[in-house]
Amino acid sequence: MPDATTQLQNLLGEAAETHHRVYRIVDGDDADWASWYADWLINLSELPDILGKKPVRSELVYLLVSLDKDYRSQPRGEPWERYYAEVLLKRLG
Repeated sequence: MPDATTQLQNLLGEAAETHHRVYRIVDGDDADWASWYADWLINLSELPDILGKKPVRSELVYLLVSLDKDYRSQPRGEPWERYYAEVLLKRLG
């Protein structure tokens, strides 16, 4: 069984694929993407099981937006899903 970081990394990838399918008509463009991700992750995924609790939606939205800004601010050698997973587990786990 994969560790929690890998599980969350895979879950974030699934969220991205699902979001892109839902917003296919605009090629995934969604200014409020973090709200969509937070709702999907909390209510339609295994995120609460991975964390051991249900996160507060507003905190998750805030973290996703912050992580996006951090990740885009400098080149990184890891995929965004891995980076987000590591930080989310530290902050929410």
